[in-house]
Amino acid sequence: MSNAQASQKTDTAHLAWDKRWQTEEGRADWLRADPDVAGLIERLKKQGNVRALDLGCGVGRHALSFARAGFETHAMDLSEAGLAELKKSAAADGLEIETHLAPMTALPFDDDSFDYVLSFNVIYHGDPSIVHTAIAEIARVLKPGGIYQGTMLSKRNANFSIGTEVATDTWIRDGDDDKDHPHFYCNASELVALFDRFELSYLEDKVHTKPGSWHWHMIADLNR
Repeated sequence: MSNAQASQKTDTAHLAWDKRWQTEEGRADWLRADPDVAGLIERLKKQGNVRALDLGCGVGRHALSFARAGFETHAMDLSEAGLAELKKSAAADGLEIETHLAPMTALPFDDDSFDYVLSFNVIYHGDPSIVHTAIAEIARVLKPGGIYQGTMLSKRNANFSIGTEVATDTWIRDGDDDKDHPHFYCNASELVALFDRFELSYLEDKVHTKPGSWHWHMIADLNR
């Protein structure tokens, strides 16, 4: 991708993920729910009926967990391969999940639609404009007092400032994975400012599976 192309469209990482989801090897590390997500699901189960959205669901590890918990589950992604795998898994387990092919910047749902929105390792794929729009869409579709859970890339991440900066705090690193596509990084104060319509109840900078893979994990309630 050239710099000119990146400046025109930066929410393109789904192209790399679509390729990954087409192979068993590519899916292998993305089949189990993250412990933070599993823990919140257990809490939400006690609250009764929950309408939940897995935004950027991939092959559906979290959407499947929602459905097993008895949530009314919607799963959305721009990867057709990921959604196809989710549909197969849901059918095999007898689970009902509504799937949607759509971008994170234009959610195909009415205002105040969900009690809970999860977006795990998704909305930082783009420049600041893309990130702001995705967060605004999440706020729009959440019910008043609804819960958002998600991750953002930390500036402690080893990939921050490596490669080409195509927009403020947005980097592309040449390679053969989704790092070929723009990634946005933030520190704690910048994250809080991005989510100014939310009340944070949990925020932690965590290393994922690879050394230096720092990501912010957050849970927040929507203020209205």
